[in-house]
Amino acid sequence: MSSGASAPFSAELIEKARDTRVVVIGGGIAGLLAAWECARIGMDVTVLEAASRPGGAIRGASVGGLTLDVGAESYATRGGHVRRLIDELGLGSDVVAPSGGRAWLAGIPGVPGGAAPLPAGGVLGIPANPFDPDVRRIIGWGGTWRAYLDRLRPVLTIGHTHSLGALVSTRMGTRVLDRLVAPVVQGVYSALPADIDVDLAAPGLNAALTRAGSLSGAVSVLSAERATKAPGGAVEGIRGGMTRLVEGLLARLHELGATILTDTRVAAFGRGADDWQVELARGADPRADGREDLAADAVIVATDERMARALLRASVPGLDPALDGASDARPSDGTAPEIEVVSLVVDATALDARPRGSGVLTVPGSYTAKALTHATAKWAWLAETARTIAPHRHVVRVSFGSQGEPAATAELSDEEAAALALTEASALLGVPLSPSQLAGAHRERYTQSQPASVIGREAQTAAVRERVAAVPGLGIVGAWVSGTGLAQVVPDALTEGERVRTALLWDRRP
Repeated sequence: MSSGASAPFSAELIEKARDTRVVVIGGGIAGLLAAWECARIGMDVTVLEAASRPGGAIRGASVGGLTLDVGAESYATRGGHVRRLIDELGLGSDVVAPSGGRAWLAGIPGVPGGAAPLPAGGVLGIPANPFDPDVRRIIGWGGTWRAYLDRLRPVLTIGHTHSLGALVSTRMGTRVLDRLVAPVVQGVYSALPADIDVDLAAPGLNAALTRAGSLSGAVSVLSAERATKAPGGAVEGIRGGMTRLVEGLLARLHELGATILTDTRVAAFGRGADDWQVELARGADPRADGREDLAADAVIVATDERMARALLRASVPGLDPALDGASDARPSDGTAPEIEVVSLVVDATALDARPRGSGVLTVPGSYTAKALTHATAKWAWLAETARTIAPHRHVVRVSFGSQGEPAATAELSDEEAAALALTEASALLGVPLSPSQLAGAHRERYTQSQPASVIGREAQTAAVRERVAAVPGLGIVGAWVSGTGLAQVVPDALTEGERVRTALLWDRRP
């Protein structure tokens, strides 16, 4: 096409984009990214966030004189999607790798002190060599010889095992499952190994098992392949905290003229004669009472699963009613785990030596807390900042709650939750910590989205996707459809935002 013909065509698209109204319901990272995809080509975008601040699971707070990540503190490097976003936002020079050494495992029966470093080189806690001293220390000689039987057992030639828990227990025994795999799966997914689909959580593991003839051999194969394809660490962070990612997105959206409304709940939305009508909830906040309902050419839903299903029900034919109200249902117990993270700022000389590396996972049932991160051991930039306030100041994050087990802090006051977290931190780190050393505490609560790797989850979310995409001018993003973690949420939100905007510009169909 000649330049003379393309100029009017481009002007027409530009005008069409400016006249197109998009409402994004939910201002978490997925909602902000979908909004950005539409706003960056000139569309009129409004983001409605029910909370007092955007960002979703990326949250910050001032604690003990420090600005901390009290939500997500890092991102998985796989795929490179998050890093590309960070680079585009101009934050690439502040990307940092974690330090502090390996994490530890606590609550190990028969081990002096009940704690030991987690073995390196495994896949989801599955060891490549059960005779490795770090592995043997945790599972004992009995567990080691039982795991070795994996090398002698025949491999299925027809079909394969989907359940991670069933695969590990059958091939390598319950000690590997309970003491190595379960703590990792609980820490990563807040889920039970029995509910995790091997092919989704560890792609290629079943195929490698067939080739290598054993599960430990398959782990060796996968570990070698991953080291070749993706050298470097599995996670990264941002100097100054992950909240800078949200701040960067908000700055870009404001530059593009997008409107971000916080403390704004949506009661319902539906298709009118010519456009979508978005009804705001009244009475929850005086500021919302004065706002008018919105009309839009497209609506992108970016809330958690419970709210999304409630909002979509009237507009999406065939949305599975069996799942309505069962937000993030787990196969094992049908409930979503309520996770609480208590961030502690303490002045403790004993923590200067990083006694448990970057943090601690726990054998299920051994401690009240599920995991601990020694943040000032893990992130050098944070340690440097903390030392400018006090020479021995440290940040420790203590997590409570998991699948089928409510957070022990759920019914406690903030002061009681901080006291419990301090007690657990002392036990997990193996050093005395007293209330007099506590310089500050902060508590955050989350409802964990169901991981994409849970058995059957992929089919459920694919069905939702298909039905939403069949409705003109409608989109859906968020961890409950993409899978948890920024490495999955980011590319999914960008792709869905692009799909919606392209449909609006070209043929107004999804």
